[in-house]
Amino acid sequence: MTEYMLIQGGRRLSGTVRLPAAKNSVLPLLAASLLCEGESTLSQVPRLSDVEQSTAILTALGCRCQWRGRGLVVDAAGAGGSGALPEGPVRAMRSSVFYLAPALHRCGRVSMPMPGGCKLGPRPIDIHLDGLVKMGAKVQWQGESLTVTAPQGLSGVDYSLRLPSVGATETLLMAAVLAKGETVLRGAAAEPEIADLAAFLSACGADIQGAGTPLVRIRGVQGLHGTLHTPIPDRIVAATLAAAVASAGGRVKLLGCPWEPLAPTMEILCRAGCTAEHGGNTVTVSREGPLKGVGRVYTGVYPAFSTDAAPMVAAALLTAAGRSAVEDTVFENRFACAEGFSALGGKAVRCGRALEIEGVKRLSGADLTARDLRGGAALAVAALAAEGESRLFGLEHIRRGYGDLAGTLRSLGADAVCRRQ
Repeated sequence: MTEYMLIQGGRRLSGTVRLPAAKNSVLPLLAASLLCEGESTLSQVPRLSDVEQSTAILTALGCRCQWRGRGLVVDAAGAGGSGALPEGPVRAMRSSVFYLAPALHRCGRVSMPMPGGCKLGPRPIDIHLDGLVKMGAKVQWQGESLTVTAPQGLSGVDYSLRLPSVGATETLLMAAVLAKGETVLRGAAAEPEIADLAAFLSACGADIQGAGTPLVRIRGVQGLHGTLHTPIPDRIVAATLAAAVASAGGRVKLLGCPWEPLAPTMEILCRAGCTAEHGGNTVTVSREGPLKGVGRVYTGVYPAFSTDAAPMVAAALLTAAGRSAVEDTVFENRFACAEGFSALGGKAVRCGRALEIEGVKRLSGADLTARDLRGGAALAVAALAAEGESRLFGLEHIRRGYGDLAGTLRSLGADAVCRRQ
């Protein structure tokens, strides 16, 4: 049986959504729980397939993982062993790379195949490994398999990242908290998820200063204990829902949504004709009239417009009068969804890393296939504006980052349901 999302376009959205915990925070936080003695609890965790893969890795390393309502409890008291990460979960998601440093500390070594995930173009882990080597690790490749050891443990280092990689910053942050001496990370990424990881580790007993800025100082400690932590809200889910309003029209209130992380996305959508009201941790997104093109916009490192939000914004711009272009400076293959946009009747052409869009007056329902996580969500956003029925296949990609996207859209008045054939 093949599962798909059935979307009948043309319905305006209206209602209220409370954002879940951020996938891009939860996954490194789960890896970081391996560094702690005792139980760590993460609140408001969405039931994502990537979360399931993460708990499979933790379980293979000797942790006990248990859901308690919306909280996920990880007890790392029994963790240890050979440090061999299970092949299936590692190949299923890019975030398996976050287990390099925690498993190295816990087991003295880690072995794993090359991490998987969405096919967005080259996604090397050279900065992760180079930083670990500078801290005393030894790296050995055998085909597609990687083994990292640290016979003398890890030691602090003054390290400059060659580019502000989010994943590498998080890997080296987790390596440094239990390393001997002080580590200085220069040119670190400044995304909110990094500050969230540092907040969790600090609550567990780590000594970290400057997380969320390009200069981070970490003084290694002897050990960490578990804690209760509520991860930050998911700014990419917020961007997805904002783009859905832009595409379908209507008015939606996002609860638990700080303005600053969403602002780069909303700046573009407001240029296109949406409006946004914000106060406290609530953002209300509206679109009443027609959309207009926004010219060329670019993704970049935080606080710039996020690469993860780019496909959804592009989807909303398919019916914006005039021309738009969304250029991704991070990944070479961000817009695999362009084929689906064309199937709906959109005029969207890939030019290098950019998607060139000439707005059309109407889209028509079609059969669509998600090729990656955010591209799949973008196809759902585009289908909301299409006349007629669309069937969206490849839901396994979407479930990596959205607990129940069809249900969320349906709660806002969309005609979206998952079916099997």
